[in-house]
Amino acid sequence: MLEPLEHSLPMKNRLFTLILILTLVFYAIVGYHFLTGWHPIIMMIFAILLGLVINLTVFTLLNLIGKGLKSIQLKSITAILSGIIVFIILKYVGFGWPIVFYSGIITLGILFCIAIYRFQLKRSFRSSAFLLIMGIGVGYVLLILAGSGADPYEKEVPLAFSTNTNFLPSEATLENPAAIGPYTVKTFTYGSGTDELREEFAAGVTYKTNTVDATWLIPDWIDKKKKWRERYWGFGAENFPLNGRAYMPKGEGPFPLTLIVHGNHSMIDYSDDGYGYLGELLASRGIIAVSVDENFLNGHWSGDFRGKEMPARAWLLLKHLEQWRNWNTEEGHELSKKVDMENIMLVGHSRGGEAVSIAAAYNPLPYFPDQAKEKFDFNFNIKGVVALAPTDYRYDRKIILNNINFLSIQGSYDADEVSFWGMRPYRRLQYTDSISRFKSGVYIHHANHGQFNSTWGNSDFGAPSKWLLNLNPLLKEEQQQEAAKVFISAFAEASLKNNQEYRTLFKDVAIAKQWLPVEHYLTSFQPSNFHTIADFEEDLDVTTAKDDTKIQTSHLALWKEQNLPTRDKGSQENNAVILGWDAETSASSSDMGVYELTLSANDASAFTTNSTLQFTLGAGNHEWLDINLTEAQKEAKKDEDKREVQQLDFTIQLTDASGHTSAMKINEIKGITKPLKTRFTKFKFLDKDMIGEDWEVQLQTYHLPIQRFITANPEFTAKNIASIKFIFDQTDFGVVVLDEIGVSGS
Repeated sequence: MLEPLEHSLPMKNRLFTLILILTLVFYAIVGYHFLTGWHPIIMMIFAILLGLVINLTVFTLLNLIGKGLKSIQLKSITAILSGIIVFIILKYVGFGWPIVFYSGIITLGILFCIAIYRFQLKRSFRSSAFLLIMGIGVGYVLLILAGSGADPYEKEVPLAFSTNTNFLPSEATLENPAAIGPYTVKTFTYGSGTDELREEFAAGVTYKTNTVDATWLIPDWIDKKKKWRERYWGFGAENFPLNGRAYMPKGEGPFPLTLIVHGNHSMIDYSDDGYGYLGELLASRGIIAVSVDENFLNGHWSGDFRGKEMPARAWLLLKHLEQWRNWNTEEGHELSKKVDMENIMLVGHSRGGEAVSIAAAYNPLPYFPDQAKEKFDFNFNIKGVVALAPTDYRYDRKIILNNINFLSIQGSYDADEVSFWGMRPYRRLQYTDSISRFKSGVYIHHANHGQFNSTWGNSDFGAPSKWLLNLNPLLKEEQQQEAAKVFISAFAEASLKNNQEYRTLFKDVAIAKQWLPVEHYLTSFQPSNFHTIADFEEDLDVTTAKDDTKIQTSHLALWKEQNLPTRDKGSQENNAVILGWDAETSASSSDMGVYELTLSANDASAFTTNSTLQFTLGAGNHEWLDINLTEAQKEAKKDEDKREVQQLDFTIQLTDASGHTSAMKINEIKGITKPLKTRFTKFKFLDKDMIGEDWEVQLQTYHLPIQRFITANPEFTAKNIASIKFIFDQTDFGVVVLDEIGVSGS
């Protein structure tokens, strides 16, 4: 009996060794990717040593507790408990994976170790088969993690730009806004000149700047955040530097000025160099562009300010503008009179995208609203704000902008900001004067978060969490940045140079199809002279709209108003009406679903021959038609719901005061894009836990010139239009989401 026991002991030691090695591998992974500024190999070695210390500590404690319980294999228990500890560390510090995924990984890892142990203990058919199955399982998971993923929805949506675009504003005068302009570009940096970590802001600066005191703007600069940041950077909140990378057109000027600011990222993986592609383009087209350094406000292992730094992010932009104003008015300075301070634009990415809106809201204020001891004296002429994949929830005050041009751009595959938060400030923005302005939103399918910055890469998560991301469907970095250049440069041309023809690009993106990557783009556009007929925000009554306009329907299978949710069950802060029709549920095959607005006198008088009927619209889910069915009815309809989902289309009919009608099909303007579904991770079940639904409702604006209705029926007159009908007569069934019905001027 002694011989088998002697042979079995080494096997138990091997099991202990296998589990110990497995846990140390995970410690090594965490250490390698835990950014501290030290070399990753040093951090990896440090993490392995930490793992060994934890093992030894747990073993010692169990040894004390378990004296006399000699049957317990303390070394194996130690390894397992150490593994649990490392997974806790991974969950809350490193990976951030869902519990269900951890459970699977832990189970698979333990089973694999047991399989090896059993195989070494007794090499039988069963132990060999068990080891083979576990090996295949581990290999399959590793293969998926090592791959780039796949797009399971690529065949569900027709090719972009394939719809009818016969009626488009003239493209003849439009040049590609992303084309390099006529100016030679000069690049330089400015800053404190004393940066201990970055040569470009130390001896490499062309112009020195004074530091600024942000003490009142960031009261959370305390404790370990203060200690470790000041040790790393060499300065604190009382002397933040004004560091910037400038891209300047050579010439007399004065030139409009654009500031570009990054978002949150590891503070030691510097972000300000990631917008050179925008800076070079804008400067070549006669606009000074500056990428602002705010890395010292970014996240770090010592802590993330969690949005409490947003006032400082915004205020620093205004202090940079103040610095440019000083240079511009300083006699004898090389930058004197080079800047057109009447034409300023702010561009921000991620948290920077929220910061630019805050900066625009702070701009006219006399005091910092969160601490009035900080006096403001800015009042710059900020003409436009661009928010790239922005947040809209970090600052604890809701920002409402007034009388400014606004653009927000979002990718459908943004794993960091999974919803189009930029449309919330878009809808809150108010126009109260007679100056012609506009706002726009652009939703780019297959664009992610990080690739708007050329140094962040194609993964929106850091390692090792990025191994879960499905990268295959993404636009290539140069494609995503080319799209950003087209839209941002067009916005700059319209906002800073008054080249209003570039507004048409946001009305119908097909105008820019020769310049953009072949992809789906949903664009929203609203001019400042927009007259709202119905936006479904005013009350709970589905039969009324603003100004006594009345609503009635017939033969609809679905009719309700609701707040649109985000994919993670949050709120888009926008109410819309959801309309569904289904010929199979109609009493007669001739019954067509109709949604009709009978206009009030005020709404009717808003139309002229040169005006445009516009509304925002998006495809809904045809399964919503079954929302009111019982389980038995849903079961009975299963085969019916296998009907092929057609390309949605319907008719818009206007009736004038004399009873004359004129109509057109929506696809004569542009097609209704099917839901743009996404698969963020390589494992389908993880999307629900990490992201949410595979799509969310995103609307685009449709512009129907009244002149087209008059051309279709010369008897029809634009004066005092009596009603607007949405007639769902082109497909047997379908669901659409409708919002922001109104009239815009010429």
